[in-house]
Amino acid sequence: MPDTVFKNLTGKLLVAMPGIGDPRFESSVIFMCAHSDDGSMGLIINQESQDIQARDVFEQLGINITDMMSPLPVHFGGPVELGRGFVLHSVDYEADSASMTVSPTYSMTASREILSDIALGVGPRDRLLCLGYAGWGPGQLEQELAANGWLTVDPTPEIVFELPNAQKWDASVRSIGVSPALLSGEAGHA
Repeated sequence: MPDTVFKNLTGKLLVAMPGIGDPRFESSVIFMCAHSDDGSMGLIINQESQDIQARDVFEQLGINITDMMSPLPVHFGGPVELGRGFVLHSVDYEADSASMTVSPTYSMTASREILSDIALGVGPRDRLLCLGYAGWGPGQLEQELAANGWLTVDPTPEIVFELPNAQKWDASVRSIGVSPALLSGEAGHA
């Protein structure tokens, strides 16, 4: 389906509907970093990695963690390229040509430089470190939206950066005035 049916979702949240059918995305909230006719890319913002800690990532990259670095959980950003890191962050930080402004409030950077700055305590004020990403080929996301797989929601810094992961899905659904208990995975029912 063309983008005219589903507006550009860059900078929006995708909220997995109950019964999405893919356990990797069950109860997921995905921040959409790019959406076009060529495909889409987003980062799951509510699934913290149980196996990898920030110090593991920093050590692997040879970055020394300083006392200035505040805690930084590692999120499972999605099932594509699990060895690749992305930082979704506030726009108060920009890495030389490596930062992509997603919206007036959010940027994404995939460079060693941002991690070095975070370790020194001079990185972005708000940030999420994600390993991997969620990706869709041309038209694939639009098909999932038409099949009632996702809700689209406007993000807030509170949902993206501040709430505990376990509360992000519920808060995202409630932000559009819907009670999560009323959602159904079947098309035409909510």
